[in-house]
Amino acid sequence: MDRLRLVVFALLCIVPAGLPAQTQPASTERVLPSGFAPARLARIDTFLQQYVDSGQIGGAVALVLKNGRVVYQRAVGWLDRDSGRRMTSDALFRIASQTKALTTVTILSLVEEGKLGLDDPVGRYIPTFAHTTVAMKSDTGLVMKPAVAAITIRQLLTHTAGISYGTDGLIAPRYVAMGLGPAAGWGWYTADKNEAICTTMERLGTLPFIAQPGERWVYGYNTDILGCVAERVSGMPLDELIRTRITEPLKMHDTYFFVPQRSRERLVTVYASDSTNHVQRAPDGPRGQGNYLDGPRKSFAGGAGLISTAADYARFLEMLRNGGTLDGVRILAPHTVDLMTHNQSGTLFDSTGALGFGFGFETTERYGANGMASVGTFSWGGAYGSVYYVDPIEHLVIVFMINQLPNRADIAWKFPTLVYQALVTSRR
Repeated sequence: MDRLRLVVFALLCIVPAGLPAQTQPASTERVLPSGFAPARLARIDTFLQQYVDSGQIGGAVALVLKNGRVVYQRAVGWLDRDSGRRMTSDALFRIASQTKALTTVTILSLVEEGKLGLDDPVGRYIPTFAHTTVAMKSDTGLVMKPAVAAITIRQLLTHTAGISYGTDGLIAPRYVAMGLGPAAGWGWYTADKNEAICTTMERLGTLPFIAQPGERWVYGYNTDILGCVAERVSGMPLDELIRTRITEPLKMHDTYFFVPQRSRERLVTVYASDSTNHVQRAPDGPRGQGNYLDGPRKSFAGGAGLISTAADYARFLEMLRNGGTLDGVRILAPHTVDLMTHNQSGTLFDSTGALGFGFGFETTERYGANGMASVGTFSWGGAYGSVYYVDPIEHLVIVFMINQLPNRADIAWKFPTLVYQALVTSRR
């Protein structure tokens, strides 16, 4: 054995003086304990700045957590370009449909307390939903048919109730007459309404929907209706419910429906992509800057009304990634979070089954169906261009905040890929 060791040692010592360059050992890549390579993370800086320099976006904030710790955070571009105010990491963004996740958590917290059932008929809480109608085309024009079944809380959570935003040509005129659909900004906007959300939703219940309950996946006012249901069940306005059940316990001090006076200067200016894919300041009003500073402050829209920061929203997502708890505060039980973050819609959301839809989230059912996101990832975004991903396999929370509407830039959808390419130690 000793002789064999000497032979092996001698052979290892015989190294040619000049190995060709292509066979030289590669330099060792530096990798952080989080599994991210700093050199690859630096690519994200270049990527984000290119979109600012080319004028495709006004500004953005990107934030990535791994096991609850910040591994990447950048603020790029302008909070307000005209006044020369640079973007900051604590900038306030209109998060639009990212509001849906908080309203969903509120609803499920009421379910946990036995105050609400997933299969309860919505008409029990909003009388105009007791007998709904569905609009259908016929040879003679528009035909109204009664819904074949009562709409349930579960169907609102999964967007399978047949309820759109009323911008469909078939029903749009009727929605306009009720101050909804095209009369409500881009359809989902209610921040300018001088009435409570339940008043608006009661009116919605008298309008026709576009599919029978449970027939197909239709994105629309579902979560706004749930916000009203939460108010009716609890006896509290939705802003107070979300504050007491979610944002205060999680120390999300920068999340609210309307911006307080002390924080006005941190609200990001909304930009809009023009025909050349360059940004211009969006107009004032519902289709642009909105009424989040000086509006009536009466409509707490559970589907699209909140303002938040990247850091606040990341805390909320980290709570969900952690099974409903964060920093010793429990918001939901783990089983409830599992309901939210697993496909509850069969193949109604995606006929191939590669993607699903849970309670408030798109779910990744097959690797490759959602970029590099692992199977089990849940995600969504907002109308102003923001997106988020929670990858439980890689222990990641990815948040990208931007306020751009309409938005032709593809930055938000490419950003997660830039994050995954920097993660060189994978759990998969």
